Amino acid sequence: MIRAIEHFRNSPFWPGRNIWYAIAFIISSLFACNTKIEDKLTIAAAANVQFAMDTLAALFEEETGIKTNIITGSSGKLTAQILQGAPYDLFLSADMKYPEEIHKNGKAFGKPVVYAYGSLILWTQKDDIIPDPSSLSSEQIRRIAIANPKTAPYGIAAIEFLNNMNLIDKVKSKLVFGESISQVNQFIYSKSADIGFSAESVVLASELRNRGKWTRLDPDKYAPLKQGLIIVDRENIKKEEADKFFKFILSDRAKKVLSQFGYKTQFLNE
Repeated sequence: MIRAIEHFRNSPFWPGRNIWYAIAFIISSLFACNTKIEDKLTIAAAANVQFAMDTLAALFEEETGIKTNIITGSSGKLTAQILQGAPYDLFLSADMKYPEEIHKNGKAFGKPVVYAYGSLILWTQKDDIIPDPSSLSSEQIRRIAIANPKTAPYGIAAIEFLNNMNLIDKVKSKLVFGESISQVNQFIYSKSADIGFSAESVVLASELRNRGKWTRLDPDKYAPLKQGLIIVDRENIKKEEADKFFKFILSDRAKKVLSQFGYKTQFLNE
């Protein structure tokens, strides 16, 4: 057990920074009268965009001088946190449903926009497994990692893919659900799962290039993964800074970065 924990701590998917942020948020909420919250732009981002956001945040700070806190998680859980008053200034979702829900609840400045289209992949760290849909029903594969479709749009896409490929009944007993794409990646990276459905943006990150084998899945077998962006309407929001980041993500410079992580940006807002 200790070795497993240490393996996760050393992996690119260790969620420690989010855990510590949550603790800090609770403490700051309890002692708000006496505590000054760090003056940074706080951005909630779906787990699939974790690595791209590291690069984007660095470029944004270089361009504007504005520092950021990036909090990653499943789109559904981040949405619930925003609706409950979490101190996020912007939200980058893995779909449009959750940002639209926030907008309908009066918690957003303006309607959400699409900032990128994501791609679903199969990824394995096991040398003897070929990451191909036809192999999922084989006896060689016993555990298939997938994001929880109740809270993660990439999980919804994976289930839709399995249904459209007539594979769901053959593999449903093998499915192992992660809270988000990040946890799915932990399962795959640690080989706790033989294979899993992840995001192309993950395997194109510099930390993970050439780690294992992956295959991009047919985009016609699942609904387009339209990644949504909104500015959160909350008390004490850093609106001016949030506006700058909103415009930055839709800029050509940011689109170039997103495309390097496998996102499509040429058909935005159609």
